[in-house]
Amino acid sequence: MKSVLLSWQFWALLSATFAALTAIFAKVGIEQINSDFATFIRTIVILFVLGGILIGTGQWQPPSSVSGRTYLFLALSGLATGASWLCYFRALKLGEAARVAPLDKLSVVLVALFGVLFLGEKLAMPNWIGIALIATGAVLVAYKA
Repeated sequence: MKSVLLSWQFWALLSATFAALTAIFAKVGIEQINSDFATFIRTIVILFVLGGILIGTGQWQPPSSVSGRTYLFLALSGLATGASWLCYFRALKLGEAARVAPLDKLSVVLVALFGVLFLGEKLAMPNWIGIALIATGAVLVAYKA
């Protein structure tokens, strides 16, 4: 069991499960309120839960132990996350969760492309075929006949 907990695949599948639950819970949660305010509430919950985890597990670090470069890129990541959440909740407010979530998962395709372009990552032909299939599948699932 310990090796499973150290596996990136386990955590990625758990992330996908929670992402799916996020869409379902959010779709119900935003029925009666503005999507931006719903995002604000969600962010407060995340802040408190994560703060509790850091304190409870002794993982809190002094802010001075973090480099300026790290702060810059984490701040940029935070801004991108916030923009993503605002757009995602707006899309959920306007559309069906079963169609919004797959289109949102085109982020998988974009991460692969950005990884190659900006991080110098290498992908083999089977990887590119998988990316094309993900893109095609996301569009087909989002398509309303």
